[in-house]
Formats: sequence, structure tokens, C-alpha cells
Amino acid sequence: MKTFRTLELSVQFYEMVEAENIKGHLRDQLLRASSSISLNLSEGNAKRTTAEKKRFYQIAYASAQECKTILQLAKAEGEIRDLADKLNAWIYNLLKSEITVRNFGET
Repeated sequence: MKTFRTLELSVQFYEMVEAENIKGHLRDQLLRASSSISLNLSEGNAKRTTAEKKRFYQIAYASAQECKTILQLAKAEGEIRDLADKLNAWIYNLLKSEITVRNFGET
């Protein structure tokens, strides 16, 4: 089985979010949204049809976009913002890639 690099990157992002010093409701929402990315990528990867996969990958992409906005509101900078941008790009490419969908989400 091939490595699902986008999922691995999303787990790395979640771990970085956990270590980030953001307070209050933005932290809670960031933790929920960042975990949603990994969970939806994983669930989508387990689906058989292209339509099912894309639905879960789209949810992951929306959660990644939400994380970027939360980080902007929290005025977070540096590596975490860069990783959020990279993760968004990878999920976007996953959504657009017919090869990825054909190979059951493996990248």
C-alpha cells in the first residue's frame, strides 16, 4: 500500500496546532477543524466510489480553509501558516487529480 502523504501532512499540521499558543474559542475551533481534515481524508480514502471520495476530500478542504482563516484571525505566523498553505494546496490537488481518485486516494 502506498503512503497517503496528504493524510500524513494533515496529522503533522494537527500536531503543530496542538502546540500553538492560541487562546479561547479560536483554539477550540482550530483544534476541531484541524482534526476534521485528517478524519475526512482518512474516511474518504476508505470509500470506493469517486463521488464518495471527492465528497470527503471536499469537506477536508473546507476545514483546511477554515484553519487558514482562524490562523489569520489569531495572527499566527511562520511555520504553521506555511504548513496550512501547503496542506490546502495538497488537498486541492487531491480533489483535482483523477489518478489519485482512481487509486483510492493514495498519493
